[in-house]
Amino acid sequence: MSDKRDYYESLGLEKGASDEEIKKAFRQQAKKYHPDVNPGNKQAEARFKEINEAYEVLSDADKKSRYDQFGHAGVDPNFGGSGFGGFGGFGGMDFDLGDLFGSIFGGGTSSRSRNAPRKGERIRADVSITFEEAAFGCEKEVTVMRVETCTDCTGTGCKEGTTAETCGNCNGRGTVTTQQRTPFGVMQNTSDCPKCSGRGKIIHQPCAKCRGLGLVRRNKSIKVEIPAGIDNGQTISMRGQGSVGANGGEAGDLYVTIVVMRHAIFEREGTSVLLEMPVTFAQAALGAELEVPTLDGKVKYSIPEGTQTGTTFRLRGKGIQNLRGSSRGDQFVTVHVSVPTGLTDEQKELLIQFASISNEPPDQKKKRKKK
Repeated sequence: MSDKRDYYESLGLEKGASDEEIKKAFRQQAKKYHPDVNPGNKQAEARFKEINEAYEVLSDADKKSRYDQFGHAGVDPNFGGSGFGGFGGFGGMDFDLGDLFGSIFGGGTSSRSRNAPRKGERIRADVSITFEEAAFGCEKEVTVMRVETCTDCTGTGCKEGTTAETCGNCNGRGTVTTQQRTPFGVMQNTSDCPKCSGRGKIIHQPCAKCRGLGLVRRNKSIKVEIPAGIDNGQTISMRGQGSVGANGGEAGDLYVTIVVMRHAIFEREGTSVLLEMPVTFAQAALGAELEVPTLDGKVKYSIPEGTQTGTTFRLRGKGIQNLRGSSRGDQFVTVHVSVPTGLTDEQKELLIQFASISNEPPDQKKKRKKK
């Protein structure tokens, strides 16, 4: 229940990877980031810890099943039932070099409390909207799968009418400390309590709905306010709409990525709207008043005589609203002169006369006469 990276992602795998694929990916990553290969490299050390933790879970069928169902919460010792054990870097020890060296040379227990509040997992979702909805803003509803507190047991994990027993082995701390005398002094190690699997309590009669987890994964419909001017690929952060937190920690966040559908005639460039508009030869040559489509409806615009293909004109304030302000961009309309096809004999003759009057090269007139 944290901002940890997805375990499959840590190993460069897709969810549902086979045991062989997991093993192969771990070996490749471990070789690359092993501390012996990267002495003094803190980033490599952190990466090695990350992939080792991922492999510890995904290589264990039971833990992998819980992780696939509940994410990090499913393998968190603070949320599990009596069968939920912790995991660490090496043989159950938490692979934290600072804690490890501290305990060897006279240090105490780990500085990190397993019962401290922790933020819930982040959730990601996509939502598709139209070009116009992106321009003017809208409200959408997304359905996400997230981890929530079990309503039957209110998160205790216990069957109704029962309570959990404080673990007598660790006195509710969730950890036990062992000491061993060596020629170098007293070695001290703190690890998860084996009796309660690090939870500090034992559930004798687990809740039937959540099986002692205190958590359930369910679909939740959430309304998303999409602001005017948002663009394709941008993400909206919704604080507290992710999975529930641990030990009273705040819930994770929901990140909604916007997918803007293509428009039939408009394109977007920043806050500008682009439009390619066909006009006839006569309109371009003689000038004309056009009805131009915009996001606000059709507007009239007069083009001058002799307008050429590729000419672009601007409609101010007819573009997209600035996401961080109230001003709007402009619309740019590029004219394309349509060449007529399927001419009648009369139309052809008139064009020949036009070419003659315009002093066009003789070979062009001959070509037209042959037609």
